[in-house]
Amino acid sequence: MSTTPAGHVARSTVRPNSETIRRTSLRTFLHTDDGVTIDSVYDPGRAVYDASAPPAVDLVFVVAHGFTGDVDKPHVRRVVEALTQYGAVVTFSFRGHGASGGRSTVGDKEVLDLAAAVRWARSLGHTRVATVGFSMGGSVVLRHAALYGADGERHEGKREGRTEAATDAVVSVSAPARWYYRGTAPMRKLHWLVTRPEGRLVGRHVFRTRIHHREWDPVPLSPVEAVPGIAPTPLLIVHGDRDGYFPVDHPRMLAAAAGDNGELWLEGGMGHAEHAATDDLLARIGDWAVSRAG
Repeated sequence: MSTTPAGHVARSTVRPNSETIRRTSLRTFLHTDDGVTIDSVYDPGRAVYDASAPPAVDLVFVVAHGFTGDVDKPHVRRVVEALTQYGAVVTFSFRGHGASGGRSTVGDKEVLDLAAAVRWARSLGHTRVATVGFSMGGSVVLRHAALYGADGERHEGKREGRTEAATDAVVSVSAPARWYYRGTAPMRKLHWLVTRPEGRLVGRHVFRTRIHHREWDPVPLSPVEAVPGIAPTPLLIVHGDRDGYFPVDHPRMLAAAAGDNGELWLEGGMGHAEHAATDDLLARIGDWAVSRAG
């Protein structure tokens, strides 16, 4: 692998195999395009060690956690352990979360964090990337896929060449369709946490999450507005019918916006995000990504 002067990793022309894929876990700090340090972890997939394992060794999942999560949270590590049965996994803490630098913008600048993680995943030898996001991370993977699509990187509304930040498949779990939603009690509490000084103090000391005090300016593209720009990259939308944060009109709006390019799994009895994702669901997501990512 080679690195460009701008620090972006250039894709290898050699198809990865068990000899070229990294075999050991790794933890490091990445740097985003706006200079924020992001705590990141790489876990090799089971296929590196077991020739009988079903996944291809060139697939890597890049997992985007929900608000107040981080790479060391048990519910995030459980997702990692499940997905390593299907490929390697990169996890990272969004800005303002855990050991990462900066302050959370609750889904806006976090797209830059995900782009840095995808570039790093490719630099480790993987040619196929599936981004998997939960809740806030679910909205980030949607916007990231639209902004860094299969046909190139988009700047100011247009794409300019193929970049290593692009993903090959997108899985969005428990994501909102629109911003500023306050229709449920958990979301009203979250808005208090984000918008009030006393709420941000609770976020810092109780949830280990440092939240930016500034409002969005400009307001970023909403998830439902971003979804049409994801095609032709395969898209899977997963949502529980008992989600206490976002009712089922959110995933249905996203699926409608995706049209024939998207697939909707409305899971009976499922609640919200990583905590509600069963081992069976994570296994089905792994199977879907193996078959659809590239």
